[in-house]
Amino acid sequence: MDRRGTKNDEQEEERTSAPNNLAGVSRKRGRPSNHAYPAHWRDAAIGIIRAHYPDFGPTLAAEKLAERHDIHLARETVRQWMITAGLWKDRHARLKAVHQPRYRRDCLGELIQIDGSEHWWFEGRGPRCTLLVYIDDATSRLMHLQFVESESTFDYFAATRAYLERYGKPVAFYSDKHGVFRVNKKDAIGGDGMTQFGRALHALNIDIICANSSQAKGRVERANGTLQDRLVKEMRLSGIDTIAAGNAFLPAFMEQYNTRFARAPFEDRDVHRPLAGHDDLDDAFAWKEERTVSVNLTLQYDQVLFILEPTGIARSLARKRVTVIDYPDGRLAIRYHGVDLPYRTFDKRPQVNQAAIIENKRLGPILAYIAEQQKKLDMSRSTKAPRRRGQKNHIFKVG
Repeated sequence: MDRRGTKNDEQEEERTSAPNNLAGVSRKRGRPSNHAYPAHWRDAAIGIIRAHYPDFGPTLAAEKLAERHDIHLARETVRQWMITAGLWKDRHARLKAVHQPRYRRDCLGELIQIDGSEHWWFEGRGPRCTLLVYIDDATSRLMHLQFVESESTFDYFAATRAYLERYGKPVAFYSDKHGVFRVNKKDAIGGDGMTQFGRALHALNIDIICANSSQAKGRVERANGTLQDRLVKEMRLSGIDTIAAGNAFLPAFMEQYNTRFARAPFEDRDVHRPLAGHDDLDDAFAWKEERTVSVNLTLQYDQVLFILEPTGIARSLARKRVTVIDYPDGRLAIRYHGVDLPYRTFDKRPQVNQAAIIENKRLGPILAYIAEQQKKLDMSRSTKAPRRRGQKNHIFKVG
């Protein structure tokens, strides 16, 4: 008998005598492939990627390994190695988080979503600015719109005051984590962890809730998208190109918008509360900071030295804390236990002599000097002071 035939018969007998579930299975199963790259190659490539390209995707990382390190690997090989090393996630691991919708609130005034939308609202006809949007969560009704230069505390003061005077006090406002609404500095020290806007709402017994994501305040986000389409086109047709003209146009636009998009609440009940007699909006919507009075009865605020008049109350305030109240219209008061203290000011910054008589031939250099000094003075103001764009005047009260 042919020996080759005998060997083939023996191999066939070995295969047929194996268990059925192992029939035809290679004995190399579970072992490294003969074509696999050596482990030291993989370690070297991952080391280079970790050192130089940790935020690169597999395709770009493979290209850079070939271009700059003469290591030629297939993109899929690099991808698998990066996944194993924790430098890349596969498609399923990179799926976005699911943000499930929540039910609307039941009543008008229960939750008012607020946001600022910076946009070219007047397209090329006017300046880029911000639209402050107040929308009711229960009805998707636009409650208040106002164009401002930017999202400053004083602008929110003015817009919220207008809202309260028209509708009353809602249960809560719902905002993002903008610095107007939330103290975002992890290393912030001192104070009570409350922003000036939060303090104002607290004084009026109104809560403010900060959303953890933009999806959480989806109604106002969707409204912003609609407004950036419809409002922009409506103002284009009306030839509106300034903030003042835009604000005059908004009431009529809001009425049309709400007729089209607002819906009825689950409960036909308005939970806005009327302003109480003790609700002082002037006092609530003012910037307030505490200062320590020196032994010479002086204190500093926004790089201005305030000198208290030596009254009976003021004489007892050395080394004690007083409150500086900066109103939106530029007025300023210094208060101690509800009593406003008379004072005078001494601005330590250099001033240009506005009464000086200048010859015409020197007017150009003098104007250049004044402009330079004004630029320096504007930049010298404290960054901790309120953003002045929302204030109408920069007038300090003199006692």
